[in-house]
Amino acid sequence: MSSQFTLISAVLTLILVIDPFGNVPLLLSALKEVAPERHYRVILRELMIGLVILLIFLFFGQQFLSLFHLETQSITIAGAIIFFVIGLKMIFPRKGDSMYAADGEPLIVPIALPMIAGPSTLATLMVMVKSWPAKQGALLVALLIAWGFTALVLLVAPLLYKILRDRGLAALERLMGMLLLIMAVQMFINGLRELAPTFHG
Repeated sequence: MSSQFTLISAVLTLILVIDPFGNVPLLLSALKEVAPERHYRVILRELMIGLVILLIFLFFGQQFLSLFHLETQSITIAGAIIFFVIGLKMIFPRKGDSMYAADGEPLIVPIALPMIAGPSTLATLMVMVKSWPAKQGALLVALLIAWGFTALVLLVAPLLYKILRDRGLAALERLMGMLLLIMAVQMFINGLRELAPTFHG
C-alpha cells in the first residue's frame, strides 16, 4: 500500500476489495428464495448493516483486535474459511441445508457479511487507519463513496434475474462457488504467509 494518501486511491482500493460486480452472482443466489417485491428492501437493509460493520471497524477495528489479542491476519484466515464453506454449499447444494433465515430471506450472512463487509475489506480498513492515522476523516469519505458505488451496483443486480432466470442463476451459482473456493485458498495462503515471520520471532 502506498505511503502517499489520496482520496481517489483510497476509494478505488476499497471498491476493488469489496468487488461489487463480482458479488452480483452471489447476491442473486442469496435472493432466489425471496419474493421479488422484497428484493430492494432486503438489499437496502443488508447494505445498511454492512455499512455499520465497516464503520465500526474503521473507528474501532484496532481496539477490537487488541481487546481479544487477535492478529490482523486472523481476519483474512477466518474469511477464507467462511468463503470455503459458502463455496462448497453453492457447488453442492443440499435440500434443507440453508445458510439463510428460516423464511429463506438472508439476514446479515452472506450479503452484509462477508459480501459488503468482507474480511479483506475489514483488514484493508484497519491497515489504512494504521498507515494514515491522521486521515481518518478522509478515509470515512472514501468508505462512503465506495459503499455508495457498491450499493448502486447491487441495487441494479435483481434486474439481471429477469434475464438469467433459475437455470442461468444455478449455473452462475456454481461458477461463483468455484471462484469462492479459489479465493478462499488464496486468502488462506496469504494469511499464513503474513503470519510466517511471527513464528520465527
